[in-house]
Amino acid sequence: MLVGGKGTRLRPLTISAPKPMLPVAGVPVTEHQVGRAREAGVTRIILGTSYQAEVFSDYFGSGEEFGVELDYVVEDVPLGTGGAIRNVADALESGPDDPVIIFNGDVLTGLDIAGIVQAWRDADADVAIYLTRVQDPRAFGLVPTDADGNVTAFLEKPQTPEEIVTDQINAGCYVFRRSLIDEIPNERPVSVERETFPGLLARGAKVIGYVDDCYWLDLGTPLAFVQGSADLVRGVAPSPAVPGPTGEALVLADAEIASDATVTGGSVVGRGSHISSGAVLASSVLFDEAVIGEGAHIERSVIGRGAYIGAGAVVRGAVVGDGARVEAGNELLDGVRVFPNQTIAPGSIRFSSDQS
Repeated sequence: MLVGGKGTRLRPLTISAPKPMLPVAGVPVTEHQVGRAREAGVTRIILGTSYQAEVFSDYFGSGEEFGVELDYVVEDVPLGTGGAIRNVADALESGPDDPVIIFNGDVLTGLDIAGIVQAWRDADADVAIYLTRVQDPRAFGLVPTDADGNVTAFLEKPQTPEEIVTDQINAGCYVFRRSLIDEIPNERPVSVERETFPGLLARGAKVIGYVDDCYWLDLGTPLAFVQGSADLVRGVAPSPAVPGPTGEALVLADAEIASDATVTGGSVVGRGSHISSGAVLASSVLFDEAVIGEGAHIERSVIGRGAYIGAGAVVRGAVVGDGARVEAGNELLDGVRVFPNQTIAPGSIRFSSDQS
């Protein structure tokens, strides 16, 4: 699993923790991935870490508690997606023709993991790439395949309608023949999308696309983070790691919710958090020990650990960092980001996204 990214698009949440360790539906993103891999029969996982690497080992340890064996390889300098894969090669125990499954650390998916490995075997492929279809592929690189499922090209983001030749995109999971990982250049940045995969096609390697229309979401933005958490809580996205039954809300230990407060839309109420009388929490995430004042309205937002939202405040489509205070009567609208320990003074101040 490639979990070395800093998650700059999710700041300020990622100031205190790497993106794959942010709590989504009550547990880190990586725990959901580990649980899905374990269900598919994976017994040994290597975490390719970099930013705040110690956070992963402190939380997961040997992996025994999570039903797998875990090992850790630290990336001292950024090596790109291909370089990160090569960086873990010495920790692999598989033979040269064995399959190695690679997961991107910021994706939630219901992918049939055993299915993609079997497709790789059946095709006697060098690499199998998980592909998903999207309605609007303009924000993604395109991966067309032929009638037999063989990848024919790796195309950059389309700039015109004529360049949209497929709705298939790289969904962030691969099965590699082990020997190919050893061939990736070592100790320098390598892009698996722009260098490794096109190079394999150019030399005639067999690269297949495994199209799976299951749940898929890139958690790279605050709104996607909130959506992914809500989808897990409501059971739309599959995971064995959600610490409670699926439904409209996930309320963690020692949280307090006033009897006339409303919590809906797959919201998460973190450990030790408090939601006051008349408050509304809709499709949002409260980290541990957050406090929501009377009559406050929180929608599609993330409220950091120990943060405070004052009475009557409106927070919609925003991110409030750890320990921040949004005093009474403020209105924070789509795109606003309040950094850790920052205070927004009282007084019905309206923020727009261009001020975030």
